Amino acid sequence: MEEKENHAGTIGSLFETAGDYVETRIDLFKLKTADKSAEIIASLTAVIIITLIGIAGFIILNIGVCLWLGALTGKVYYGFFIVGGFYLLIAALVYWLKDKWIKEPISDMIIKKLFN
Repeated sequence: MEEKENHAGTIGSLFETAGDYVETRIDLFKLKTADKSAEIIASLTAVIIITLIGIAGFIILNIGVCLWLGALTGKVYYGFFIVGGFYLLIAALVYWLKDKWIKEPISDMIIKKLFN
């Protein structure tokens, strides 16, 4: 009789240990998910801030180039047309190569962040 009680206690202890293990694994999964999410959001925030600062500087630089080209050609608006045409060509090139230049690198970066 004593052996059956001891056996039942061991099985109960085993189930309790298994339950603790499952709980610990769930907690670990939650912590890893939170860590990866925080890392991705922090990286994305840094990229957005740097991009916005870069865009502001780029706009000022472009206005300067437009005015300079306008002074060279004799009409200010020619400088803006030249720079605008240049960016239309760049936009067409990026459109044609968007998968290779934009989609793949961003997908790879996200996957790398998730699985590191």
